[in-house]
Order: sequence, then structure tokens, then C-alpha cells
Amino acid sequence: MDTITALGLIAGSLTTLSFAPQVVRVWRTRSTADLSLAMLIIFLAGVLLWLAYGMVKGDIAIIAANAVTAALIGLLLSMKTKNG
Repeated sequence: MDTITALGLIAGSLTTLSFAPQVVRVWRTRSTADLSLAMLIIFLAGVLLWLAYGMVKGDIAIIAANAVTAALIGLLLSMKTKNG
């Protein structure tokens, strides 16, 4: 693995992991009142576009980070629609 790919994987991991505390908090409290539905939908759209871009470019760092981020946002959206 080259240095640029490693840098991308580290950056992607950190930005992706930034969602983990929010997911854990919502999972524990079952409260999603403070989450903006519009922000989650718009952010998910952007992440999915980045995922598509990564797939076209064949960039594993972009693909991995955005696939995991999309899953976390999808989980938050699922809990938001279930718990209000």
C-alpha cells in the first residue's frame, strides 16, 4: 500500500468513525429528536455520490469510507423514522 492510499484510509476512517458516537447514543437513548432528518438525507445523498465516484475511480479509500458512512447514516435514518 502506498503512502497516499494509507493517508486516504486514515482520513476516511476518522471521518467515518465520527458518526459512531452518535449512532451509539441514539441506540442507547432511543432519542432522535435532535437529529435533523433533512441533514441526514442530504448528507447520505452526498456520501452515496462520493461512493459512486470512488467506484468509478477505483479508489479503495473513498469506497471503504463512504460505504461505511452510508451504512451508519442509514442506521441513523432507520432509527429516526422508527423513533421520531
